[in-house]
Amino acid sequence: MYANPFIFSIQLFRACLRRPFFFTELWKQICIIGADSLPLISTAAAAVGMVLGFQTGSTLARFGAQKYLAAIVGLSMVRELGPVITALLVASRSGSGIAAEIGSMKVTQQIDALRVSAVPPLNYLAVPRTLACVVCLPLLTVIADVIGIIAGGMVSVIMGLSTARWYAKVTGEFIEFVDFFPGLIKAFFFGLIIALVATYFGFNTKRGTQSVGRATTAAVVTASLGILLSDVFLTRVLLLLFE
Repeated sequence: MYANPFIFSIQLFRACLRRPFFFTELWKQICIIGADSLPLISTAAAAVGMVLGFQTGSTLARFGAQKYLAAIVGLSMVRELGPVITALLVASRSGSGIAAEIGSMKVTQQIDALRVSAVPPLNYLAVPRTLACVVCLPLLTVIADVIGIIAGGMVSVIMGLSTARWYAKVTGEFIEFVDFFPGLIKAFFFGLIIALVATYFGFNTKRGTQSVGRATTAAVVTASLGILLSDVFLTRVLLLLFE
């Protein structure tokens, strides 16, 4: 029924606009995908911001241009590193969980039980997870951006490249509100890719316990490649729109 990925995507989009709506399940998935991912996203964003500060700071110091460290760290996090790192981590954490959960239900015939009970499987399983990914990815990206910029500022102060006041001043001068839009648009599409890929492989898990592991692995790999490849296309399009 869901073997063709194109047909599955169309059916999923139609299900998003069709009753019944399971708001309790949607809120549950927002907590799982969004709130529960905060520690992981925050730690990774801080690490990336600090590494970016170390590498960029030492390079700029050679040319006496360390005053631009805040601008480089901020724009790098907001436009590229924030959404991509967040999406890859959510794909590995939540995408694998979605594929494994739905795949296990497929193997144990719980999805068939939903159909017998007149509960549409797509509406109950796929739609809440898709909407949760689309909603949570931009929010997590904003948090990752802020934490990464702050971590870069801490490195800048520790290395003696600038003061906290100067770092904040340069960040405010070079990063405008419109600079957040490309990253948020990317995050929206990344969330959609993660949800589509994870639910597709979950619903197409074959019989047998080993197939759940294979479906989970395939979902993570495919979603990660989809994020990286789509990032190339989205970057080019968004540069034309926002430059």
